[in-house]
Amino acid sequence: MSTTTRPKINWKTVDTFSDIKFELYSHIAKITINRPEVHNAFRPETVEQMRKALFMAKEDESIGVIILTGEGKKCILFRWRSENKR
Repeated sequence: MSTTTRPKINWKTVDTFSDIKFELYSHIAKITINRPEVHNAFRPETVEQMRKALFMAKEDESIGVIILTGEGKKCILFRWRSENKR
């Protein structure tokens, strides 16, 4: 049985938040909920930081994909593809 090694993606940090990580690679934005100690539970600060990051991604015309994920073993995963970006 062979295993395939995926190439390492060098994500660039866009902004620093306490509850999330907001990173970019090419036309992809990645927002990571970074609260593994509470299984990435949302609190008001988390929602506000996500709102800011999503707004920043929306305003950047080069971004066509947003990945929403969580840090740690118990996390969420969500992907969104813009209809008007190809």
